[in-house]
Parts: sequence; C-alpha cells; structure tokens
Amino acid sequence: MRARMALLQANIDWNHREVLLRDLPSSLLEYSPKGTVPVLVLPSGEVIDESHDIMLWALSLNDPEHWLADTEQEWIARFEDEFKDELDRYKYPNRYDDVDPLHHRERALMFLLDFDHALASRKKTQLVDIAVFPFVRQFANHNRPWFDALPFKTLHGWLKRHLGSVLFQSVMVKHEVWVQSVQNDN
Repeated sequence: MRARMALLQANIDWNHREVLLRDLPSSLLEYSPKGTVPVLVLPSGEVIDESHDIMLWALSLNDPEHWLADTEQEWIARFEDEFKDELDRYKYPNRYDDVDPLHHRERALMFLLDFDHALASRKKTQLVDIAVFPFVRQFANHNRPWFDALPFKTLHGWLKRHLGSVLFQSVMVKHEVWVQSVQNDN
C-alpha cells in the first residue's frame, strides 16, 4: 500500500501484478527469493523488494510535495521495528509461542500515544505519514470499536484523513490475481 502510494505520488507508471502469498509465482521468487511483496523490478533489471526502499526510490525521482524533506523519519524505523512486532503479536498471537495479545495491544497503544503527541505539531503530510499509516490502519481495524473509543487528540482525525484521501483510495482498487503464463518449449 505505502509503496503504491509513493509511486502514485511520484507520478511513476508501473505494471501491477496482484499475487497470492500462499501461491507465489515462480517469476516473483526469481526476482526476490525471500518471497515477500512488494517487489519492484526496474527497467534496468534492478530489484527493490522493500516497501520503504520503493518509496525512497520513487520520491528520489519526483517528490512534488517534498516528502523527502521530512524531519521525522525516525518514526518510520520505530514503526517498522518496535510497533510492527507488537502489532503482529496482537493480531496474530497464534503465530507465536506464549503470547498474550492484550499485553501487546497495550504496548502498541503506548507507542501510538507517543505518536499522537508528535502528530499535534504536524502541518502537512510528510513521508512518515504515508510510511506508517498502513500500520496504524491495521491496528485500528483489528478492533475498530475499541480503537475508536480511545482518547487520541490527533490520531483519529489523522487516520480518517488518510483513509479518505484520494491517494489512498486510488491505490486500494481491487486487482485480479495475476496468473503466470506457462510457455511451451515446442
């Protein structure tokens, strides 16, 4: 989602191929053996297979709203490391041994309260907003009534603004699953 948002923001054309993670096409694995998405294959053959790196690449070519001038980029690393660990254990406790999802929800909540405080001084959309928005969206959607009742000063409006943005709506278009064609050797 965030990679697509940056590509769209940078006005870069790309061919979208929707894949099923449980049935990855062999061509994707040839480009990126780790088997995760997104994977961006550049015309030069270079492969970028981390969403944050795709964002940085796209915006290095065209950054119309100066997202790369963002002075709060340390939040991105914190969300990708600290918050994502808590989010995964809250949403998918069955994937981990001896995990109390409510404990991890509370730890993620403390993180979001800090982020809510940081958002209070934000004047415009920055790279950090687009980079961390999908994580906050996942957390909120896991138990929306509970999340909506939380006493955030800024985060609720921030999330609503991004959910309703043209940029987000443009990348959330459903795509048919891409099927790799099999070539005959005859």
